[in-house]
Amino acid sequence: MKLRTPWVLLVFFGLWSSPAAADNRFIVRAPSGLLPLQQVCLVLGCSVSGGLDGSLGRLFLVTTPDLIDPNAFLQTLRSQPGITHVELDALLRVMQATAAAPPSGLSDNSPVNYFGVTVIHGYISQPAITIVHLPDTQTTFNVSGAGTVAVIDTGVDPTHPVLQSVLVPGYDFTRNIAGSASELLDVNQSPNGSGASPAMVNQSSAAILDPASATYLGQPQYQAFGHGTMVSGIVHLVAPTAQIMPLKAFKADGTGYLSDILRAIYFAVQNGARVINMSFSFSTYSHEAASAIKFATRHQVICVASAGNDGREEIVYPASLSNVMGVASTTNNDTLSTFSNYGEDLVWVAAPGEGIITTYPFRTFGAGWGTSFSAPFVSGAAALLLSVSPSFNESSAERSLAHAVWISPDLGNGRVDLYQAVSAPRRSDPD
Repeated sequence: MKLRTPWVLLVFFGLWSSPAAADNRFIVRAPSGLLPLQQVCLVLGCSVSGGLDGSLGRLFLVTTPDLIDPNAFLQTLRSQPGITHVELDALLRVMQATAAAPPSGLSDNSPVNYFGVTVIHGYISQPAITIVHLPDTQTTFNVSGAGTVAVIDTGVDPTHPVLQSVLVPGYDFTRNIAGSASELLDVNQSPNGSGASPAMVNQSSAAILDPASATYLGQPQYQAFGHGTMVSGIVHLVAPTAQIMPLKAFKADGTGYLSDILRAIYFAVQNGARVINMSFSFSTYSHEAASAIKFATRHQVICVASAGNDGREEIVYPASLSNVMGVASTTNNDTLSTFSNYGEDLVWVAAPGEGIITTYPFRTFGAGWGTSFSAPFVSGAAALLLSVSPSFNESSAERSLAHAVWISPDLGNGRVDLYQAVSAPRRSDPD
């Protein structure tokens, strides 16, 4: 498949001025476009920082100095002609669950070949892949993934030898850099992993790194560092011949703006992604997030999101949106993980999410805990379904993945079973 060149990506997102960190931020829908909105801002004293919906040109980020009351200005914007919706931008956080002891497979670093690349044995022999019947599915149905999976996260290590060959040009929305979404830019040194023994690198993951590197990355500003590389590695584990589009909307400390997530969703759709993985959640409904997801599903994109790690029955977004598959976490014994959110209004399916061994920056491997690492099992499953038929969409993927191992109503249709999911469309054609 021919990859897109970075200059093509610049067409939609090249013109962008970064607002000051302390500015008030508003997501504004103005169907008449940029120029009329700029004229409104000339009168009101606001600034249009850039577009959020790519080539559509109807959704914008508007900022004001922080001296202005944001709630009052929100109402002022809503009353302007030509503006159909306004909401406050939100600062979100992507976080993993608390880690337990590193799984034994993390030390099983014997090199083996996996679809043309060298990986550690622990990566392809971990319990999770047997639980979801990955080897049987790949062998029986001759599927290994198709299409492009967009991963909206902290970025990726583009030099990781396991991921290099499957990455397509992405975008760094935190720095407005086209073609790259490297999370290596978030650190000012490059630790070299020894591959010896696992070391805890933050509150949430264990990685094969030298002790000095683990201490360095344990600082709060790096508490989410590696998250995107880990999520991408799980997508690759399940669907090794699918391509991955890294979209960096979160910084290494785990924070990211809703506006950058919106930019990433529209970017993914307009640049050919067929699956979007969203390993994050937020508690407040966003009209524009729902609109972006509807735009994605109308364009045959399959959307997957993590259910969150609060250990409660609650509604979080985007997982609870009707056209998104929310994913909870299960243990290796097919029980609900204690940290996982649950509930039939939130969860479509569940997947293993404890001690999942996957790629980590600096040519190493790590283990992660959280619904963040359950979701990419489902995104990878969607890419396997695209191996069966490129016509799969959200509704047909949902129907196939509903063929799962029943656990309880709290976990929707049950724990993902790739064998059942891939065999289901062979009995009936997808939409």
